[in-house]
Amino acid sequence: MVKEALQDVETRMKSALKSLEDSLATLRTSRASPALVEKLMVDYYDVPTPLMQLATISAPEPRLLAIKPFDPSSIKTIEKGILASDLGLTPNNDGKIIRLAIPPLTEDRRKDLVKVVHHRAEETRIAIRNIRRDVHNDLRDFEKEKVISEDDLKHGEEELQKSTDHFIAKVDEAVKHKETEIMEV
Repeated sequence: MVKEALQDVETRMKSALKSLEDSLATLRTSRASPALVEKLMVDYYDVPTPLMQLATISAPEPRLLAIKPFDPSSIKTIEKGILASDLGLTPNNDGKIIRLAIPPLTEDRRKDLVKVVHHRAEETRIAIRNIRRDVHNDLRDFEKEKVISEDDLKHGEEELQKSTDHFIAKVDEAVKHKETEIMEV
């Protein structure tokens, strides 16, 4: 019972960390990265569709993204989706390819982005702690129901805390990496 609960913890905490990493990838830095716009939702025939399903996205230069739609008629809707997003980028359209020039970030914008990174990290830490709390309560219930012994409960609690500390450290590491990337001029 304890092993299954701890495996469940591992899986759930990994998914929380993965969610944070995906979220941080969409934050704009001074470098062009296709991850910046891949998950951007575009109304394609009145159906919200991720941009990565409508076009190929590449970074031919460090400060430029090229978006080549599979369907040339969708270029206007993709352009509208980019303008409506909170990216603050203006698309340039030549009829076949949309180019997004990534301007350098101002110092104030960098500080705002770091605050966003810290906020998302704190949400992830809270999610990880909630997972720990849920599983800890489950372990206590198992012990009350005499499914596991008191020693198993203690061992499970120790392993649970180790997993929690490990994933919190990974969150801190991801934040530190993203923060350095954002503050880099």
